[in-house]
Amino acid sequence: MKVLEAQFVKDFTKMCHDGYMQGWHEGNGGNISYRMRESEVENVREELNESGEWKEIGGPVPGLANEYFVMTGSGKFLRNVELDFADTCCIVKVNEDGTKYKVVWGLVNGGRPTSELPAHLMNLESLKARDPELRIVYHCHSPKVTALTFVLPMDEVIWTRELWEMVSECSIFFPQGVGLVEWMMPGSYEISKASAEIMKTKNVVIWVHHGMFACGHTFDETFGLMHIVEKAASILVDVISMGGVKRQAISVENFRAIEKVFGVHFDEKYLYERKSNKVGEY
Repeated sequence: MKVLEAQFVKDFTKMCHDGYMQGWHEGNGGNISYRMRESEVENVREELNESGEWKEIGGPVPGLANEYFVMTGSGKFLRNVELDFADTCCIVKVNEDGTKYKVVWGLVNGGRPTSELPAHLMNLESLKARDPELRIVYHCHSPKVTALTFVLPMDEVIWTRELWEMVSECSIFFPQGVGLVEWMMPGSYEISKASAEIMKTKNVVIWVHHGMFACGHTFDETFGLMHIVEKAASILVDVISMGGVKRQAISVENFRAIEKVFGVHFDEKYLYERKSNKVGEY
């Protein structure tokens, strides 16, 4: 099978298009990675070129040794992925000890994988250890979530509860809550390590003043998660713009009912009784 005929390429391309249409990928903003299944690698093996040069990842990922990943390229516009996948994306292989990578397909006009390569691979390593079928990591510049990083306290408990209260289904989509990473240099080992630590237990990581990471088993699941968090953030921004005081909100008892009916589990730290009806305050 040709790489461009593979279903994972079609699904990957659709996510890039859908994210661009939401306004999440201005310029060359945002990036996506997908950990391939062995069967998918074998199906396109004839097109993979294993003769390339090994390069440093920027952080060790021994749990991903000898695996293959589809990634967007650094400096590439996600709006162009559907026009020329082979120019804008690539397949990379990680070496036997998880310290280096090489491009085995794609980026036909030159370039390198996303500058967030360490974050993607370190996140995927954390996810694989938690659930081997969590294969996708998606990063975008979600505007409403980013706006909230300027005004909400740096407290994941507050962030989680405020977002949960915006749409009833939010707590079902991300029952683990969201994690926060204070501002760090994008592409650095430090921000990659901090994100990977959160991904050990959560599916959503928010980079302060930058954007958001989400993961999932499928492309639809991952995009849907990103979408609902950003939608909740958009509603929260509206609430703040109307004074930030809630006359009514989803209660602790409501959340416990959701737990029971939908079979999810919420950490008790998120189920605090509010002493204030002001956004961002307990």
